[in-house]
Amino acid sequence: MKFPRPHSLRAYLLAGIVVPVGIVVAINAVGLYRKTLAAVNTAYDRTLLASAKSIGEQLDVHGYDEHAVLRATVPYSALEAFEADVQTRMYYRVSDLRGQLVSGFGDLPFWQGKIPAQPPYAALVDFYDTNFRDMQVRVAVLLQPIASPDGRGMAVVQVAETLELRRRLTRRILIDFLWQQALLVAVIGLVVVVVVQGATRPVRRLSQELQARPEGDLTPLPAVGAPRELLPLVDATNDVMTRLAHLLDNQKRFVRDTSHQLRTPLAVLKAQVQSALRGDVEPRQALAEISDTVDRATVLANQMLALAKVEQLRQQADVSVSDLAQAARTMALELAPLVADKDIDFEIETQAAPILAHEWMLRELARNLLHNAIKHTPAGGTLSVRVLADVRTAAMVVSDSGPGVSAELQARLFQPFSAGDVRGGSGLGLAICQEIVRALGGTIQLENREKDGRVAGLTATVRLPLADNPG
Repeated sequence: MKFPRPHSLRAYLLAGIVVPVGIVVAINAVGLYRKTLAAVNTAYDRTLLASAKSIGEQLDVHGYDEHAVLRATVPYSALEAFEADVQTRMYYRVSDLRGQLVSGFGDLPFWQGKIPAQPPYAALVDFYDTNFRDMQVRVAVLLQPIASPDGRGMAVVQVAETLELRRRLTRRILIDFLWQQALLVAVIGLVVVVVVQGATRPVRRLSQELQARPEGDLTPLPAVGAPRELLPLVDATNDVMTRLAHLLDNQKRFVRDTSHQLRTPLAVLKAQVQSALRGDVEPRQALAEISDTVDRATVLANQMLALAKVEQLRQQADVSVSDLAQAARTMALELAPLVADKDIDFEIETQAAPILAHEWMLRELARNLLHNAIKHTPAGGTLSVRVLADVRTAAMVVSDSGPGVSAELQARLFQPFSAGDVRGGSGLGLAICQEIVRALGGTIQLENREKDGRVAGLTATVRLPLADNPG
């Protein structure tokens, strides 16, 4: 099974910072190119206009208005002063308003446009781009009024310039800008790498400390010296370690207790079988003793499994609401034959008590408390079960008429294998109740009842928090 490669924080930050910066640089580069080209055009358009005006000053006219005849003697060398370098070429054309060529390059197309409403300069001038002799050129068109002693007219002066110099200058400015921005992006990337390397150093140190720990070491991680941003991770890790340590302790205790407690009934069972095989006792008596030993071992195994199941259910997150009163009534009905065998005067009183708990836990709690009370109630005695609820808590009170417990035994009854009568039980019933109550966030209390100065019975009281939203 192939797992996806983990994401690198360094690569994530680099991509999250450098990519947006690169996009901004690209957008700025496009904008800079357009603005630079416009600025270069503005600067070189002034030269074109100056060339057109220089040509216009060398024109002469005979006749007036529509009868005017233009004359021009403009050598090409007059444009050389305006050429920026040997790679730039300039061409001109002088025409009248009808487009009739007066001087210049006849293959330069005659201007077909119109003067803008607000020309960029104080002259009747227009600028446009076109193709001339398979080259892209920038053309300045000047409407130049001509006056002489012999006439008056209007000339159309066109001056075209190739765009190599403009584009080369624009590219140079753009390349210089891109180099600067590339250096900036590289510095940002280097800073991200260095900062991430320094910021993740505590994480790597924490990882090394965990890897260097011996197997089974679940002590909390030290939070001293850890960055504030890592404290939630350290706290969560320590919480997980605490829960793991608790689970491991329970597992070790279960294995230890199981191996210790089951050894005795198995040894007794083996001795009884050997005795029966030798014929030391009657077969019926041997089978009865073996059956009794098996029953006690079965009860012990079931209770130990129940104790382990409590811890398992404690870890479950999907817990629904169950009714404590329903669990008490169900267990009372299940144990009714035991009550009838001892002719116990039994009384039960319940009211709805919704608890956020697994139904098995409430039933096991009620089963152990009732079974323990029935076992210690004498024949013909009394036993009562009450389930009450107030605003926030529910209480299950089990009162028997047995001999009660001494103060010394009461202090250790909730410990595993601390039975009051070692011949009558395994000592796990109240330990199971204690673990269930702790898992549900409640309390359990045993108290002797006295009457006329002597013990009249034992009362077990369990208090559990009610579910917030039972519906």
